[in-house]
Amino acid sequence: MGSPPFAKVLIANRGEIAVRILRALRERGITGAVIYSDADRTSLPVLLADEAYRIGPAPSPQSYLKGEEIVELALRIGAGAIHPGYGFLAENAGFARRVEEAGLTFIGPPASAVEVMGSKLESRRIVADAGVPVVPGSGEMPDAEAAAEFAERVGYPVMLKASAGGGGKGMRRVHAPEELPKAYRAARSEARASFGDDSVYCEKYIERPRHVEIQIFGDRNGTVVSLGERECSVQRRHQKVIEEAPSPVVDPELRRRMGEAAVLAARAVGYVNAGTVEFLLAPGGEFYFLEMNTRLQVEHPVTELVTGLDLVRLQVAVAAGEPLPPGLDRIEPEGHAIEARLYAEDPYSGFAPSPGTIERLRLPEGPGVRNDCGVYEGATVPIHYDPMLGKLIVWGSDREQAMLRLERALAELRIDGIRTTVPLYRALLRDPDFRAGRLDIAMLDRKLAEGELAATDLSPGHLAHCPELPMIAAAIEHVERAASRSRVPTDGAGGSRGRWSAAARREAIEGGRWS
Repeated sequence: MGSPPFAKVLIANRGEIAVRILRALRERGITGAVIYSDADRTSLPVLLADEAYRIGPAPSPQSYLKGEEIVELALRIGAGAIHPGYGFLAENAGFARRVEEAGLTFIGPPASAVEVMGSKLESRRIVADAGVPVVPGSGEMPDAEAAAEFAERVGYPVMLKASAGGGGKGMRRVHAPEELPKAYRAARSEARASFGDDSVYCEKYIERPRHVEIQIFGDRNGTVVSLGERECSVQRRHQKVIEEAPSPVVDPELRRRMGEAAVLAARAVGYVNAGTVEFLLAPGGEFYFLEMNTRLQVEHPVTELVTGLDLVRLQVAVAAGEPLPPGLDRIEPEGHAIEARLYAEDPYSGFAPSPGTIERLRLPEGPGVRNDCGVYEGATVPIHYDPMLGKLIVWGSDREQAMLRLERALAELRIDGIRTTVPLYRALLRDPDFRAGRLDIAMLDRKLAEGELAATDLSPGHLAHCPELPMIAAAIEHVERAASRSRVPTDGAGGSRGRWSAAARREAIEGGRWS
């Protein structure tokens, strides 16, 4: 990885992933340009980027999903490549193809791989032909009667899934025949609304499985390697909230077998760049292909911490035609890493969104702590996008130390002005099943429904859940505000230049000079 492969890269995303990519580009001497909507005019990526360009109004269809305009912008500013991050256009085969046709480099897999793996039905067929185990399932279900016939054949419960789906959208679990017609209609309706494609299929439901995924990487020379697994079973309604590497239950032999299966799946579609093959791991140790995510994952930092690799830097190198470094297929995880996604949601009010201004932000520091953050103190969290503010990631020599570090880091973390999921994570770290690694994909939903994860957060934003502690919290608030008034803002090197530069940058942006 010598000289920069591109002079400039346009980042077609926002928030913490845009910041993460900017940092990787800067370390390679590459100019990082970002797009922004009107709602993100003073966002952290805009303030940190070398160049920033308005792409449209706040709604995603008028800004971050305008693929044609993004490609035209990249050409106009002289970018050699586009990095899509995750979400938005990251798994849009049409966008990847348009980037390629424009003579630009798409920092991700070929459009053909994105297209094939974007269809649950087609991807299942391809990986099964390649020898990868799949959950017993159907083809497209044209009506509820066909789904009922399949369910009777394999036995209840079954899962209805959107063929073009992802992120838990268009999924319904069915326990009995009388539930199926309503579930079928609901799955098709949600699939149509979320993906513009209402086709669904049916799978045998595996009772209490874990969600374990394998990070793979491929280069243009045909080399594909597995970089180990991540445990992603702590989910709310099929959305991950906490991830770990390695999995508490995956031993070296199972890691080898799952890694080999993931590589087979990737090679079956000529995969290049970063990707993730997701599996359901049954209690008996059997594993089944779930889907392939043709992009960088939100949870990639835990793999970075246990392998010592910079996956975004590796993405850029592979996109430029460089081969994968030798020896990657022999990497074994060192230590244990845990990531907690920080969402602007109230976990004890049905995960209601909590947009607003971050009045105070204190990020944890110290040994083994990493913050991938997309906001700053004083930033406004808009209602228009995914509510993830950032990720708190910790590393320890083993899982126990990692959990202790996460507890310590969460105790140091302070986010005022909005509600967040932090109290839930503090409660989860006290849960005996989580501590013991007894996880499955329905565990969090089950415990929330049964009231087993009560909050005991002292922060003012969550005092409603601790009515007996207002005086303590008020005292803490008074002391911290007094300390804050006595501090002189610095840029971390003893000077105030960083704050003045940021203020000047915000004024320039608000005046439209960066459009």
